[in-house]
Amino acid sequence: MKTEGLRIDGARLLARLAELAAIGQTGDGGCCRLALTDEDRAGRDLVCRWMREAGLEVRIDAIGNFFGYRPGTEDAAPVMTGSHIDTVATGGRYDGCLGVLAGIEAVHTLNAAGLRTRRPLVVGVFTNEEGARFAPDMLGSLAYVGALPLEEAYARVSIDGKRLGDELARIGYRGEAPLTLYRPHAHVELHIEQGPVLDAEGDTIGAVEKVQGISWQEVSIAGESNHAGTTPMRLRHDAGYCAAAIGTFLRTLARELGGDQVCTMGSVTLHPNLINVIAARANVTVDLRNTGEAALQEAEQRFAAFLVQLARDEGVAIETRRLARFEPVIFDAGVATLIARVASRLGHSCRPMTSGAGHDAQMLARICPTAMVFVPSVKGISHNPAEHTSPEHLAAGADVLLHTLLELAA
Repeated sequence: MKTEGLRIDGARLLARLAELAAIGQTGDGGCCRLALTDEDRAGRDLVCRWMREAGLEVRIDAIGNFFGYRPGTEDAAPVMTGSHIDTVATGGRYDGCLGVLAGIEAVHTLNAAGLRTRRPLVVGVFTNEEGARFAPDMLGSLAYVGALPLEEAYARVSIDGKRLGDELARIGYRGEAPLTLYRPHAHVELHIEQGPVLDAEGDTIGAVEKVQGISWQEVSIAGESNHAGTTPMRLRHDAGYCAAAIGTFLRTLARELGGDQVCTMGSVTLHPNLINVIAARANVTVDLRNTGEAALQEAEQRFAAFLVQLARDEGVAIETRRLARFEPVIFDAGVATLIARVASRLGHSCRPMTSGAGHDAQMLARICPTAMVFVPSVKGISHNPAEHTSPEHLAAGADVLLHTLLELAA
């Protein structure tokens, strides 16, 4: 088949990104479509409609992942692409959505050219990738590959006290298809970088070779509430101070370990949260990431030792709860090399990369050859209404995805 001149419809891709972004818009250019909310349902309904308009057969599995299937000339294992459409509370319009809509655009392009692939193509949308409402992140793809039992996934409770299985049913996306519906021949995910490297270096495409490991935990501190004016500093058991100490320790830890180590305290709550009362309780979330498993374990061990010492010094009780833990993932070298080769053939500069963020692709890598295509994020900004990727880079990434899928499906 003659495919070299094939290009996706960049204008339609942009228009659909804008239409999807209008669902859950926050008024400042951003989006809030937390997983399994009414906004997420509306986004899912829209994407399902677009899949059907592209001639895809839509099926929904038991964890709410949904897939658009395009038959091949042979009944072989399919080549899969896709991502997610749920966002964080302060999300932008490209994170996840680009990979989904570019996959649909690839199908439209093949349809318009009258081309069929030997292997089927599947465009997938995975549930709760962000982990912003239900922990862990990448929950839908984790269940899909068999690493999270379905009943355990259903029992997860959201930040607003809702049970995941109940919310899936409420929005009408607790599907009947089995989690083993498709076992791909290969999987490729297009995504914005969410970091500054491509933008700073002037490259158009990143061929992602690996994803750094992630360790999430919640830390609960129980101190003693007392009067802010009458309690001497030496007699305090201040949960608020302990929360602050955790934040500063994490920055020190990242600097001391160096390399790829990053540490973040992303959420803090205090009780009773009053200006003139020493906090009795504090809850914080801690996010540790590293490209090396040994280095990530060292960060976890040093943080655990710090908490033991902090509890002893301040006379407080500290408990931790693991929210998510994923080892670093090395993607398939053959698929990553193919992405780089396709990018070069299409005239785009390309560099090998490591992803600092977690993605559904790292779960799919457990069951099939997988890699990712990155396009630049302006100034590296993401999880922010200011998230932006230029139209030409969006189209370039979608074109690289299209031609990578074609080679894998041939």
